[in-house]
Amino acid sequence: RAATSDNKVVYHLSDRERVMFVLGNIDNHYKAFAPGEVTIALVVHGDPLGDFRKIAENGRYTERVGGLVGKGLTPYACVNTMEWLKIALADLPQGFQVADKGGVVKLAELQQKGFAYLRP
Repeated sequence: RAATSDNKVVYHLSDRERVMFVLGNIDNHYKAFAPGEVTIALVVHGDPLGDFRKIAENGRYTERVGGLVGKGLTPYACVNTMEWLKIALADLPQGFQVADKGGVVKLAELQQKGFAYLRP
């Protein structure tokens, strides 16, 4: 049984066509462990961040990420992408946090804290 402190993963999502694939990977990752045994973060930057806006046509994305947040996922939105796409934190599903130095900086910070990097 792995301690959460030893089992940390960050998923990197910057390809729009891979949104559901990455969310599926994260869901499968949670299924492989008992609750609390794994810590998972998701860093989203670039075009796919727009897919997480809480609007009708993005319902399948926002519902999926909401379910993952319920399992413990911490999703981060790149502040630079938010400015570029004119997205406010309130436009994103509950649970999103702002990567206030940018998505790539957040990825590096998490890796320095022991998170394994995955880019499916």
